[in-house]
Amino acid sequence: MFTSFTRRTRPGASARLRRLIAALTVAAGGMLAWAVVPAASAATIPVPGPAGAYGPVTPGITVRTITVGGMPGWQITLIAIAAALAAAATAVLLDRTRATRRSVSATR
Repeated sequence: MFTSFTRRTRPGASARLRRLIAALTVAAGGMLAWAVVPAASAATIPVPGPAGAYGPVTPGITVRTITVGGMPGWQITLIAIAAALAAAATAVLLDRTRATRRSVSATR
């Protein structure tokens, strides 16, 4: 009658230790990467002088730029479609995971 009855066991000390070491390794790696990469604001931008390193300075030409604010409609549509597909895929995966857990719980 209870042939499929299995007893759940807690993870052993070695498994918990491995998980703890993995989490600490990831945290240490993140901190190391954060410390090694210099900030963009720390970079210096050389300013050319009157006859600087980039050659003689020529007088600038006046350019009139017309800018139109906003984003084209096709980009907005593409972003909305991508967000809808991502939400649908996430919902399907969560539903399948929940259904699998329910069926496994029912058989035990």
